[in-house]
Amino acid sequence: MEPSVEGLVARYFPEREAEIAAFAQFLVTAGIERGLIGPREGERIWERHIFNCLHITTLLPQGASLFDIGSGAGLPGIVIALARPDLQVTLIEPLERRVEFLKEATAGTSIEVIRGRAQDVKKTADFVTARAVAPLEKLKKMSWHMVKTNGALLAMKGEGAAAEMADMKNAKLHEITLEGIGLGRIVELRKGSAPL
Repeated sequence: MEPSVEGLVARYFPEREAEIAAFAQFLVTAGIERGLIGPREGERIWERHIFNCLHITTLLPQGASLFDIGSGAGLPGIVIALARPDLQVTLIEPLERRVEFLKEATAGTSIEVIRGRAQDVKKTADFVTARAVAPLEKLKKMSWHMVKTNGALLAMKGEGAAAEMADMKNAKLHEITLEGIGLGRIVELRKGSAPL
């Protein structure tokens, strides 16, 4: 039997069920109205947009700081922050209308929203993540200065992940299966004390 959305929400967002449900509702209303997600995405909001952001949370140590670049509709950043309230999550987005959406979506939370391009942000975090922002090599160029030493860039990728990371030195592919959700692919580029 397939697990219900409610069951998965209770499992992966303990004590944050109301917040993630409110965010999902905001995505299917304001998110669609403002063109942040496609008009047909409403019925697939949980499996395609929310639950598939959870794989990355398994790679993050307790209390880590994380920048979600090109955050757009808050995916994966808001999902990560609600699933893992121990993390310090900052959403970074260059477009004004998306920043307004993110500020509304995160009102009353500890999630910080910064308007700017990744390459212009002068702060650093333990982890930088991105979903559907750019090919891996370009993503590294635009965000590597934000990753602390011994931190990592974690890129959500699809079936072409292995091909995309073929030329990247030290890239590691995580294929993570979560109960009730299925497989997710995260490419990790770890920043050691020696430059890559």
